[in-house]
Amino acid sequence: MLRSQKFRTEREAEWRRLEHLLDLYEAGRKRQLSDDDVVSIPVLYRSALSSLSAARAVSLDQNLIAYLESLCTRAYFCVYGSRASFVERITRYLLRDWRNAVRGLWRETIVAFAFGILGVAIAFWLVSSGAEWFYAFVPEGLAQGRDPGASTKDLQQAIAQSHGANGLAFFSSFLFTHNAQMALLAFALGFACCLPTAFFLFYNGLMLGAMIAVYAGHGLGIPFGGWLFVHGVTELFAITLAGAGGFRIGWALAFPGELSRLDALRSAGKDATLVMIGVVVMLLVAGLLEGFARQLIGSTELRYAIGAMTGLFWLAYFYFPVRNDGRGRAD
Repeated sequence: MLRSQKFRTEREAEWRRLEHLLDLYEAGRKRQLSDDDVVSIPVLYRSALSSLSAARAVSLDQNLIAYLESLCTRAYFCVYGSRASFVERITRYLLRDWRNAVRGLWRETIVAFAFGILGVAIAFWLVSSGAEWFYAFVPEGLAQGRDPGASTKDLQQAIAQSHGANGLAFFSSFLFTHNAQMALLAFALGFACCLPTAFFLFYNGLMLGAMIAVYAGHGLGIPFGGWLFVHGVTELFAITLAGAGGFRIGWALAFPGELSRLDALRSAGKDATLVMIGVVVMLLVAGLLEGFARQLIGSTELRYAIGAMTGLFWLAYFYFPVRNDGRGRAD
């Protein structure tokens, strides 16, 4: 007890000062901290760590050790913790981090888009040549009667179908969940050296191309395009970005270059994760457009206009040059 008391007496003044400065910092009264106070916090933190190490080494009073552990933990978050608020972090992500991550994946995005377009083109050609190909690409549950055997009237009704205002929120939620699962699958499959991701994007394009061929064969290609375009621009862009993230991870795994495979995966995973967080936002927007705009807006021209505006918005948001003020903030 005497040894513990002596140890505490020699150092307690520094601990109390550090505790006082931390109280001011955690209470949001940072303006009351002088320049000397700010500079002294890391010094006092290292001194407290040294005291904690010594107290543990000589088995001093457990209450003293618990106090020092709590004090050092608080000081750690003050010294090394994030200085930005939640709103500031979200703003930085939306204005800089997400955009930079997507730009960094431009090669993978082109490849992912190419696989999807290739699937659309092949399925459209095959189904237009022989209707039986449709059933090889589109599951019966997904088609829901929108197949080559459907009449033109039935297909027109599917385009004009409305789920009613009361059911739109539930329908939008269902579509968001479904599309999110598709995007996460495209991303996760990238770990298998890109090949499953490429197949998934290609097959997704096959399903889309088969549906387009059915409607175009009944002279409903333009109305179906509007029905799809109003939400599909955002949805397909999101799935393409998810596939691009999967490609980035798969490529790093297969060809790590001069880095170790673990370091290459860590670097690729950081950018891909930033993209995937934004993909969830895009799918939420697509779900709202699909569950509300597409069901409430019957004009084909307006549907195309909304789809075009969303497409231009995403292209400008991701790829339009933004001046940086040198402090990591976009103007």
